[in-house]
Amino acid sequence: MTLDELIDFYESLTPERVARFAEFYADDAWFKDPFNEVRGIEAIQRIFAHMFTQVEMPRFVVGERIVDAGGAVLIWEFCFRSARLGGGGTQLLRGVSHLRFAPDGRVCYHRDYWDTGEELYMKLPLLGGLWRGLRLLLAA
Repeated sequence: MTLDELIDFYESLTPERVARFAEFYADDAWFKDPFNEVRGIEAIQRIFAHMFTQVEMPRFVVGERIVDAGGAVLIWEFCFRSARLGGGGTQLLRGVSHLRFAPDGRVCYHRDYWDTGEELYMKLPLLGGLWRGLRLLLAA
């Protein structure tokens, strides 16, 4: 598996392709994002399968990559539609994935970083107003 193949996997992810995680992730791979922390391919697959039930037309686009001998950092955008956010219009969430690779080249560590406040909570109808008010209160 190459990094290009992994990026292509994410950029063309579909509900059917979720079954292919074992090609790219070690059996005991660890995954963490702002809402989940799991170990193992089946648990990681559940997270991404769940994504397809929560939002419409999800799509990852990797814009940059930083690579060294032990891993990579991918800077990405996640586009989706959701009736719960912004009345169903297209939403954009920006984030970063820190990856480490097992000796066989598959991902063994995947940590996603993204700002839940700016990228998600501020877009929610009721919570968004409170979050924006708090942000104005705390801004320099």
